[in-house]
Amino acid sequence: MKKRVLVTRENLPGHGVGRLSEAAEVVAWTGDGKPGHPDLAALAPGTSGVLALGNDPVDGALMDAAGPSLRVVALASMGFDNVDRAAAAERGIVVTHTPGVLAETTADLTFALILAARRRIGAAGASLAEGSWGLFRMHDYLGLDIHGATLGLIGYGQIGRAVARRAQGFGMRVLHHDPYAPDDDLSAPVDLATLLAESDIVSLHVPLTEETRHLVSTRELAAMKPTATLVSTSRGGVVDEEALLAAVRGGRLHSAGLDVFEREPMGRELSPLVTEPHIVTLPHIGSATETTRAAMVDLAVDNILDVLAERPARTPLPGTPAAHV
Repeated sequence: MKKRVLVTRENLPGHGVGRLSEAAEVVAWTGDGKPGHPDLAALAPGTSGVLALGNDPVDGALMDAAGPSLRVVALASMGFDNVDRAAAAERGIVVTHTPGVLAETTADLTFALILAARRRIGAAGASLAEGSWGLFRMHDYLGLDIHGATLGLIGYGQIGRAVARRAQGFGMRVLHHDPYAPDDDLSAPVDLATLLAESDIVSLHVPLTEETRHLVSTRELAAMKPTATLVSTSRGGVVDEEALLAAVRGGRLHSAGLDVFEREPMGRELSPLVTEPHIVTLPHIGSATETTRAAMVDLAVDNILDVLAERPARTPLPGTPAAHV
């Protein structure tokens, strides 16, 4: 008899869910919009695995709704703040994520935000679309250079290193702050205070944990250059959004580029960050290419199939077991 696996969304990219359905009975949320806890809990009983997106909460209550059969929660994301890891550990449930496959794609998007924010591409493009380009004036939409600038990376894992490699093509000086990362020839390790004071662009590449929540707030923003740009493709909670908005509006920070927010998704109730002309915003598309999103689903499926077959998971969360106990 096939084991049951809950997939929190239908019509995921690639052929991974098709492979999963050959080995397991797949039950998927098919409603409109984001599924709520009751929606997933109703589908969970008797499932052995859960394949979830990065913003679908998987808490102890959902694990209990699945029951003792639940053995693995596989995230189709690199971030893991949506999962109650302590609850999973208490129940002996393996939790996996998808590092590696999205690093290069997210680094591409990070550089797109750097370019857009520093060169004021969003505001300039909006002016053109509105028909406001009636006269060439030397002082319109003046941005700041990227080439030769100093780039500071907070977090220096797979994505941070991929961003550092791209920075070489722009002749940038690269600094990083990450007490857990080994050194390399791409970037110089520095303390956080030095990075904030010397960087023209600060880019965030850390997971959201209790230690990193509001890692960048009023004090850190005040330590940055008024001509600096803050970029985040990590998780929204890493940045204190009210402090960021105040710094940009007050002229204490040149610009920002954000792909992530504390409240996702937004719908029509927009954050004021979205309408601030010196902040470029995107709807969490760091990994959004056809190839990468399909690879993320494939890896999540591989993790589920491995655990259900009594094999160690390929990419368990750091510090968590690779196999069901």
